Amino acid sequence: MMAFPPQSRVCFTPPKSSHFDNINKGVQAFPSTYRVHDSQHKAWVLAGNSLTAVPASNNVKSVILSLIACRDMEFQDEKKGNLVFLGIKGRSLCLFCAEIEGKPALQLKDVDIMDLYNEKKAQKAFLFYHGIEGSTSVFQSVLYPGWFIATSSTARQTIILTQERGEANNTNFYLESEN
Repeated sequence: MMAFPPQSRVCFTPPKSSHFDNINKGVQAFPSTYRVHDSQHKAWVLAGNSLTAVPASNNVKSVILSLIACRDMEFQDEKKGNLVFLGIKGRSLCLFCAEIEGKPALQLKDVDIMDLYNEKKAQKAFLFYHGIEGSTSVFQSVLYPGWFIATSSTARQTIILTQERGEANNTNFYLESEN
């Protein structure tokens, strides 16, 4: 398991009144940042131009996920979670959804997360519903409702979108705050 300094072992646990309630009403100067792992302790790493889940260890350089609320409320659905953009800290890379060979797929695109945040009209392909289930986070595509970001039960597989929750794929993630 990856060793983190004591102050960064705190996992994202939503308060009774989510901090996103206030973020959605105001302006954020910068995104919140998190290390991500699933229930099998697989961390997210950048492999070329895609995200892969690998067993966490001190030798693994996991990505830091940037997360910022969307100010455009057109697609807001509080039952599904808060509207967010997801990016990779220190890179101009954001997660987005596209159809590849007739199926929704998770991709990385060369765009700065703050550019997406500052647009008056949000691009649906870059939006995710950030839901809370217990002490974990789930990310559902806004463009493809019912499709969730997932890691495979098998290590070293690309992070994907899936409709099959809780079967061969992990759709619940632990977020460890970096800021």
